Amino acid sequence: MKRRIAVVTTSRADYSHLYWPLVELAQRPDIELGVIALGAHLSPEFGYTLSEIERDGFPIVARIECLLSSDTDTGMAKTIGLATLSLADALTSWRPDLLLLIADRYEMLAPAAVALALRIPIAHIEGGEVSQGAIDDAVRNALTKLAHIHFTSTATARRRVIAMGEEPWRVHHAGAPSLDHLRRSKLLTRAEVEQKLNLDLSHPTLLVAFHPVTIHRNTTDEADALFDALAHTGGQILFVYPNSDAGSRDLIERTQAFAANRNLARVMTRIFVNLAPLTYWSLMPHVDALIGNSSSGIMEAASFGLPVVNIGMRQQGRERAANILDAPATTPAILDRIRQARTPEFRRSLANMTNPYGTGHAAVLIAEVLATVKLENILIKAPAPIPPEIEAL
Repeated sequence: MKRRIAVVTTSRADYSHLYWPLVELAQRPDIELGVIALGAHLSPEFGYTLSEIERDGFPIVARIECLLSSDTDTGMAKTIGLATLSLADALTSWRPDLLLLIADRYEMLAPAAVALALRIPIAHIEGGEVSQGAIDDAVRNALTKLAHIHFTSTATARRRVIAMGEEPWRVHHAGAPSLDHLRRSKLLTRAEVEQKLNLDLSHPTLLVAFHPVTIHRNTTDEADALFDALAHTGGQILFVYPNSDAGSRDLIERTQAFAANRNLARVMTRIFVNLAPLTYWSLMPHVDALIGNSSSGIMEAASFGLPVVNIGMRQQGRERAANILDAPATTPAILDRIRQARTPEFRRSLANMTNPYGTGHAAVLIAEVLATVKLENILIKAPAPIPPEIEAL
Protein backbone atom coordinates (compact mmCIF):
# COMPACT_ATOMS: atom_id res chain seq x y z
CA MET A 1 0.00 0.00 0.00
CA LYS A 2 1.08 3.58 -0.64
CA ARG A 3 2.10 5.66 2.35
CA ARG A 4 -0.25 8.64 2.67
CA ILE A 5 1.56 11.88 3.52
CA ALA A 6 -0.16 15.21 4.17
CA VAL A 7 1.84 18.44 3.91
CA VAL A 8 0.58 21.63 5.55
CA THR A 9 1.34 25.04 4.06
CA THR A 10 0.07 28.38 5.36
CA SER A 11 1.66 31.09 3.22
CA ARG A 12 3.82 32.04 0.24
CA ALA A 13 6.90 31.83 2.48
CA ASP A 14 6.63 28.26 3.71
CA TYR A 15 5.31 26.98 0.35
CA SER A 16 8.48 28.19 -1.34
CA HIS A 17 10.47 26.12 1.17
CA LEU A 18 8.23 23.08 0.66
CA TYR A 19 8.17 23.14 -3.14
CA TRP A 20 11.04 20.75 -3.87
CA PRO A 21 10.15 18.28 -1.08
CA LEU A 22 6.64 18.25 -2.59
CA VAL A 23 8.12 17.55 -6.04
CA GLU A 24 10.15 14.65 -4.68
CA LEU A 25 7.20 13.19 -2.78
CA ALA A 26 4.85 13.56 -5.76
CA GLN A 27 7.25 11.63 -7.99
CA ARG A 28 7.49 8.61 -5.68
CA PRO A 29 5.21 5.68 -6.62
CA ASP A 30 5.10 4.57 -2.98
CA ILE A 31 3.62 7.88 -1.75
CA GLU A 32 0.10 9.27 -1.89
CA LEU A 33 0.55 13.01 -1.43
CA GLY A 34 -2.01 15.49 -0.17
CA VAL A 35 -1.53 19.23 0.42
CA ILE A 36 -3.50 21.05 3.11
CA ALA A 37 -3.53 24.82 2.43
CA LEU A 38 -4.72 27.32 5.00
CA GLY A 39 -4.27 30.81 6.37
CA ALA A 40 -2.84 33.51 4.13
CA HIS A 41 -2.97 31.19 1.09
CA LEU A 42 -6.72 31.82 0.88
CA SER A 43 -6.55 35.56 1.59
CA PRO A 44 -6.97 38.04 -1.31
CA GLU A 45 -5.31 40.64 0.94
CA PHE A 46 -2.09 38.62 0.84
CA GLY A 47 -2.29 37.68 -2.83
CA TYR A 48 -4.44 34.50 -2.73
CA THR A 49 -1.36 32.33 -3.17
CA LEU A 50 -3.45 29.14 -3.23
CA SER A 51 -3.43 29.68 -7.00
CA GLU A 52 0.34 28.97 -7.04
CA ILE A 53 -0.20 25.51 -5.53
CA GLU A 54 -3.01 24.82 -8.01
CA ARG A 55 -0.84 25.98 -10.91
CA ASP A 56 2.01 23.71 -9.79
CA GLY A 57 -0.36 20.77 -9.90
CA PHE A 58 0.05 19.36 -6.39
CA PRO A 59 -3.06 17.54 -5.09
CA ILE A 60 -4.88 19.76 -2.58
CA VAL A 61 -6.96 17.64 -0.22
CA ALA A 62 -8.17 20.49 2.01
CA ARG A 63 -8.56 24.26 1.73
CA ILE A 64 -8.89 25.69 5.24
CA GLU A 65 -10.37 29.19 5.50
CA CYS A 66 -9.26 30.41 8.93
CA LEU A 67 -7.32 33.70 8.72
CA LEU A 68 -9.28 36.47 10.43
CA SER A 69 -9.32 39.87 8.79
CA SER A 70 -7.59 41.31 11.81
CA ASP A 71 -4.43 43.13 12.83
CA THR A 72 -4.28 42.04 16.47
CA ASP A 73 -2.83 39.28 18.60
CA THR A 74 -6.40 38.27 19.49
CA GLY A 75 -7.02 37.70 15.79
CA MET A 76 -3.94 35.48 15.64
CA ALA A 77 -5.19 33.44 18.61
CA LYS A 78 -8.66 33.03 17.07
CA THR A 79 -7.10 31.99 13.76
CA ILE A 80 -5.44 29.07 15.57
CA GLY A 81 -8.82 28.06 16.97
CA LEU A 82 -10.63 28.24 13.63
CA ALA A 83 -7.86 26.28 11.95
CA THR A 84 -8.01 23.60 14.65
CA LEU A 85 -11.75 23.04 14.15
CA SER A 86 -11.47 22.73 10.37
CA LEU A 87 -8.32 20.62 10.46
CA ALA A 88 -9.97 18.15 12.84
CA ASP A 89 -12.51 17.40 10.10
CA ALA A 90 -9.96 17.46 7.28
CA LEU A 91 -7.47 15.11 8.95
CA THR A 92 -10.22 12.78 10.12
CA SER A 93 -11.57 12.56 6.56
CA TRP A 94 -8.20 12.23 4.79
CA ARG A 95 -6.27 10.50 7.56
CA PRO A 96 -2.59 10.44 6.58
CA ASP A 97 0.11 8.07 7.79
CA LEU A 98 2.40 11.08 8.32
CA LEU A 99 1.87 14.82 8.61
CA LEU A 100 4.68 17.13 7.44
CA LEU A 101 4.97 20.59 9.01
CA ILE A 102 7.61 23.27 8.52
CA ALA A 103 9.19 26.08 10.49
CA ASP A 104 7.50 28.22 13.08
CA ARG A 105 4.35 30.06 11.99
CA TYR A 106 1.77 30.28 14.77
CA GLU A 107 -0.86 28.65 12.54
CA MET A 108 1.20 25.44 12.58
CA LEU A 109 0.17 24.85 16.20
CA ALA A 110 -3.29 23.89 14.90
CA PRO A 111 -2.35 20.91 12.70
CA ALA A 112 0.17 19.73 15.31
CA ALA A 113 -2.49 19.70 18.04
CA VAL A 114 -5.02 17.91 15.84
CA ALA A 115 -2.46 15.31 14.74
CA LEU A 116 -1.59 14.65 18.38
CA ALA A 117 -5.23 13.95 19.23
CA LEU A 118 -5.65 11.74 16.14
CA ARG A 119 -2.38 9.87 16.78
CA ILE A 120 -0.93 10.90 13.43
CA PRO A 121 2.90 10.97 13.44
CA ILE A 122 4.42 14.38 12.70
CA ALA A 123 7.55 15.22 10.73
CA HIS A 124 8.96 18.74 11.16
CA ILE A 125 11.38 20.78 9.05
CA GLU A 126 13.64 23.57 10.41
CA GLY A 127 13.49 22.75 14.11
CA GLY A 128 16.35 23.59 16.46
CA GLU A 129 16.80 27.15 15.22
CA VAL A 130 16.54 30.30 17.32
CA SER A 131 14.70 33.59 16.74
CA GLN A 132 14.26 35.21 20.13
CA GLY A 133 12.44 38.28 18.86
CA ALA A 134 9.30 36.44 17.76
CA ILE A 135 6.75 34.06 19.20
CA ASP A 136 7.96 31.85 16.35
CA ASP A 137 10.73 30.68 18.67
CA ALA A 138 8.28 29.14 21.14
CA VAL A 139 6.13 27.75 18.31
CA ARG A 140 9.16 26.09 16.73
CA ASN A 141 10.19 24.47 20.01
CA ALA A 142 6.64 23.27 20.67
CA LEU A 143 6.45 21.70 17.20
CA THR A 144 9.80 20.02 17.82
CA LYS A 145 8.53 18.31 20.97
CA LEU A 146 5.27 17.29 19.26
CA ALA A 147 7.10 15.89 16.22
CA HIS A 148 8.45 12.39 15.74
CA ILE A 149 10.82 12.95 12.79
CA HIS A 150 12.98 16.05 12.40
CA PHE A 151 14.83 17.67 9.49
CA THR A 152 17.18 20.43 10.59
CA SER A 153 18.79 23.10 8.45
CA THR A 154 22.17 23.14 10.19
CA ALA A 155 24.34 20.75 12.18
CA THR A 156 24.05 23.01 15.22
CA ALA A 157 20.25 22.89 14.98
CA ARG A 158 20.40 19.08 14.91
CA ARG A 159 22.45 19.03 18.09
CA ARG A 160 20.00 21.45 19.71
CA VAL A 161 17.01 19.22 18.84
CA ILE A 162 18.81 16.22 20.33
CA ALA A 163 19.63 18.29 23.42
CA MET A 164 15.88 18.89 23.78
CA GLY A 165 15.51 15.16 24.38
CA GLU A 166 14.78 13.88 20.87
CA GLU A 167 16.41 10.54 20.03
CA PRO A 168 19.29 10.98 17.54
CA TRP A 169 17.86 8.47 15.03
CA ARG A 170 14.83 10.71 14.63
CA VAL A 171 16.86 13.85 13.78
CA HIS A 172 18.26 14.37 10.27
CA HIS A 173 20.51 17.22 9.14
CA ALA A 174 19.03 17.99 5.72
CA GLY A 175 19.82 21.66 5.13
CA ALA A 176 17.23 24.33 4.35
CA PRO A 177 14.95 23.11 1.54
CA SER A 178 14.53 26.65 0.22
CA LEU A 179 18.14 26.45 -1.01
CA ASP A 180 17.15 23.63 -3.37
CA HIS A 181 15.59 26.36 -5.52
CA LEU A 182 18.97 28.03 -5.97
CA ARG A 183 20.43 24.78 -7.29
CA ARG A 184 17.47 23.21 -9.12
CA SER A 185 15.24 26.07 -10.28
CA LYS A 186 16.03 28.40 -13.15
CA LEU A 187 16.46 31.86 -11.69
CA LEU A 188 15.65 34.90 -13.81
CA THR A 189 18.42 36.93 -15.39
CA ARG A 190 18.79 40.58 -14.50
CA ALA A 191 17.14 41.57 -17.78
CA GLU A 192 14.22 39.21 -17.10
CA VAL A 193 13.77 40.59 -13.58
CA GLU A 194 13.80 44.16 -14.91
CA GLN A 195 11.21 43.33 -17.53
CA LYS A 196 8.99 41.34 -15.17
CA LEU A 197 8.98 44.02 -12.46
CA ASN A 198 9.33 47.07 -14.72
CA LEU A 199 12.54 48.16 -13.01
CA ASP A 200 15.91 49.60 -13.97
CA LEU A 201 18.43 47.92 -11.71
CA SER A 202 21.34 49.97 -13.01
CA HIS A 203 20.43 52.46 -10.26
CA PRO A 204 21.42 51.89 -6.60
CA THR A 205 18.66 49.73 -5.12
CA LEU A 206 17.71 48.50 -1.66
CA LEU A 207 15.29 45.62 -1.04
CA VAL A 208 13.27 45.88 2.19
CA ALA A 209 11.58 42.93 3.95
CA PHE A 210 10.38 43.89 7.41
CA HIS A 211 7.87 41.98 9.58
CA PRO A 212 6.15 42.63 12.93
CA VAL A 213 8.24 41.75 15.98
CA THR A 214 5.70 39.49 17.63
CA ILE A 215 7.51 39.09 20.97
CA HIS A 216 6.84 42.81 21.64
CA ARG A 217 3.48 44.02 22.90
CA ASN A 218 3.74 46.76 20.24
CA THR A 219 4.76 44.58 17.32
CA THR A 220 5.75 47.51 15.09
CA ASP A 221 7.76 49.56 17.58
CA GLU A 222 11.03 48.88 15.73
CA ALA A 223 9.57 50.23 12.47
CA ASP A 224 10.03 53.89 13.47
CA ALA A 225 13.80 53.66 13.17
CA LEU A 226 13.56 51.73 9.90
CA PHE A 227 11.39 54.29 8.11
CA ASP A 228 13.39 57.20 9.54
CA ALA A 229 16.63 55.66 8.28
CA LEU A 230 15.13 54.94 4.85
CA ALA A 231 13.95 58.55 4.63
CA HIS A 232 17.63 59.55 4.82
CA THR A 233 18.74 56.97 2.26
CA GLY A 234 19.10 57.56 -1.46
CA GLY A 235 18.44 55.30 -4.41
CA GLN A 236 15.56 53.04 -5.34
CA ILE A 237 13.75 51.21 -2.54
CA LEU A 238 11.71 48.06 -3.16
CA PHE A 239 9.38 46.79 -0.41
CA VAL A 240 7.85 43.34 -0.12
CA TYR A 241 4.71 42.84 1.98
CA PRO A 242 5.05 41.75 5.60
CA ASN A 243 3.56 38.45 6.70
CA SER A 244 0.11 38.13 8.28
CA ASP A 245 1.05 38.72 11.92
CA ALA A 246 -0.47 41.27 14.29
CA GLY A 247 0.71 44.68 13.12
CA SER A 248 1.06 43.79 9.45
CA ARG A 249 -1.69 46.21 8.36
CA ASP A 250 -0.04 49.04 10.26
CA LEU A 251 3.25 48.25 8.50
CA ILE A 252 1.52 48.11 5.11
CA GLU A 253 -0.16 51.49 5.67
CA ARG A 254 3.12 53.08 6.78
CA THR A 255 4.92 51.60 3.79
CA GLN A 256 2.27 52.93 1.41
CA ALA A 257 2.48 56.42 2.93
CA PHE A 258 6.29 56.36 2.80
CA ALA A 259 6.27 55.27 -0.84
CA ALA A 260 3.70 57.91 -1.81
CA ASN A 261 5.79 60.71 -0.29
CA ARG A 262 8.97 59.43 -1.88
CA ASN A 263 7.40 59.04 -5.30
CA LEU A 264 6.12 62.61 -5.10
CA ALA A 265 9.77 63.59 -4.86
CA ARG A 266 10.38 61.47 -8.00
CA VAL A 267 12.46 58.86 -6.17
CA MET A 268 11.55 55.34 -7.33
CA THR A 269 9.83 53.39 -4.53
CA ARG A 270 7.83 50.22 -5.20
CA ILE A 271 5.73 47.88 -3.07
CA PHE A 272 5.20 44.26 -4.07
CA VAL A 273 2.20 42.55 -2.47
CA ASN A 274 3.07 39.04 -3.51
CA LEU A 275 6.48 38.73 -5.10
CA ALA A 276 6.89 35.14 -6.31
CA PRO A 277 9.75 33.41 -4.48
CA LEU A 278 11.80 32.74 -7.62
CA THR A 279 11.43 36.37 -8.66
CA TYR A 280 12.39 37.49 -5.15
CA TRP A 281 15.51 35.33 -5.10
CA SER A 282 16.37 36.34 -8.67
CA LEU A 283 16.24 39.96 -7.56
CA MET A 284 18.69 39.44 -4.69
CA PRO A 285 21.94 39.34 -6.73
CA HIS A 286 21.08 42.66 -8.41
CA VAL A 287 20.38 44.91 -5.42
CA ASP A 288 22.85 46.67 -3.14
CA ALA A 289 21.54 45.15 0.09
CA LEU A 290 18.55 43.59 1.83
CA ILE A 291 17.22 45.62 4.76
CA GLY A 292 14.83 44.37 7.44
CA ASN A 293 14.32 41.43 9.76
CA SER A 294 13.29 38.60 7.44
CA SER A 295 14.62 35.06 7.72
CA SER A 296 15.30 35.26 3.96
CA GLY A 297 18.16 37.59 4.81
CA ILE A 298 19.60 34.98 7.12
CA MET A 299 18.95 31.81 5.11
CA GLU A 300 18.90 32.53 1.36
CA ALA A 301 20.78 35.82 0.95
CA ALA A 302 24.04 34.21 2.03
CA SER A 303 24.03 32.02 -1.08
CA PHE A 304 24.24 35.19 -3.22
CA GLY A 305 26.85 36.94 -1.10
CA LEU A 306 24.24 39.68 -0.58
CA PRO A 307 24.87 42.20 2.22
CA VAL A 308 22.01 42.18 4.74
CA VAL A 309 21.24 44.84 7.35
CA ASN A 310 19.39 42.82 9.99
CA ILE A 311 17.38 45.17 12.21
CA GLY A 312 16.37 44.68 15.82
CA MET A 313 15.73 41.48 17.69
CA ARG A 314 13.37 39.42 15.48
CA GLN A 315 16.19 37.15 14.23
CA GLN A 316 18.21 37.31 17.44
CA GLY A 317 20.00 34.02 18.08
CA ARG A 318 19.88 32.62 14.53
CA GLU A 319 23.05 31.22 13.01
CA ARG A 320 24.32 33.64 10.41
CA ALA A 321 27.00 34.03 7.77
CA ALA A 322 29.42 36.90 7.21
CA ASN A 323 26.92 38.84 5.05
CA ILE A 324 24.83 39.85 8.08
CA LEU A 325 25.31 43.33 9.53
CA ASP A 326 23.25 43.48 12.71
CA ALA A 327 21.78 46.83 13.71
CA PRO A 328 19.81 47.76 16.80
CA ALA A 329 16.52 49.48 15.98
CA THR A 330 17.94 53.00 16.01
CA THR A 331 18.23 55.35 13.06
CA PRO A 332 21.98 56.05 13.36
CA ALA A 333 22.84 52.35 13.65
CA ILE A 334 20.72 51.38 10.65
CA LEU A 335 22.17 54.18 8.52
CA ASP A 336 25.70 53.19 9.53
CA ARG A 337 25.10 49.54 8.53
CA ILE A 338 23.51 50.56 5.21
CA ARG A 339 26.59 52.65 4.41
CA GLN A 340 28.83 49.70 5.27
CA ALA A 341 26.71 47.26 3.24
CA ARG A 342 27.01 49.46 0.17
CA THR A 343 30.80 49.67 0.21
CA PRO A 344 32.56 47.69 -2.55
CA GLU A 345 35.02 46.39 0.05
CA PHE A 346 32.30 44.68 2.09
CA ARG A 347 30.65 43.18 -0.99
CA ARG A 348 33.99 41.80 -2.18
CA SER A 349 34.66 40.28 1.25
CA LEU A 350 31.65 38.00 0.75
CA ALA A 351 32.84 36.46 -2.51
CA ASN A 352 33.78 33.03 -1.13
CA MET A 353 31.31 32.87 1.72
CA THR A 354 29.73 29.56 2.80
CA ASN A 355 26.03 29.40 3.61
CA PRO A 356 25.59 27.52 6.93
CA TYR A 357 22.07 26.48 5.85
CA GLY A 358 23.23 24.06 3.20
CA THR A 359 23.95 23.57 -0.48
CA GLY A 360 20.51 22.80 -1.90
CA HIS A 361 20.25 19.02 -1.46
CA ALA A 362 17.56 18.85 1.23
CA ALA A 363 14.49 17.66 -0.66
CA VAL A 364 15.78 14.25 -1.75
CA LEU A 365 16.79 13.33 1.80
CA ILE A 366 13.49 14.57 3.26
CA ALA A 367 11.41 12.57 0.79
CA GLU A 368 13.48 9.42 1.22
CA VAL A 369 13.18 9.47 5.01
CA LEU A 370 9.45 10.19 4.92
CA ALA A 371 8.88 7.33 2.50
CA THR A 372 10.94 4.72 4.33
CA VAL A 373 11.01 5.49 8.06
CA LYS A 374 9.37 2.72 10.08
CA LEU A 375 6.10 3.95 11.55
CA GLU A 376 5.47 1.08 13.95
CA ASN A 377 5.64 2.47 17.51
CA ILE A 378 6.98 5.79 16.18
CA LEU A 379 4.60 7.67 18.47
CA ILE A 380 6.38 6.29 21.53
CA LYS A 381 9.45 8.33 22.39
CA ALA A 382 12.17 7.18 24.74
CA PRO A 383 12.45 9.46 27.78
CA ALA A 384 15.45 11.74 27.69
CA PRO A 385 18.19 10.88 30.20
CA ILE A 386 18.65 13.39 32.99
CA PRO A 387 22.16 14.94 32.85
CA PRO A 388 24.23 14.42 36.00
CA GLU A 389 24.34 18.14 36.79
CA ILE A 390 20.51 18.19 36.78
CA GLU A 391 20.25 14.91 38.71
CA ALA A 392 22.19 16.51 41.53
CA LEU A 393 19.76 19.40 42.00
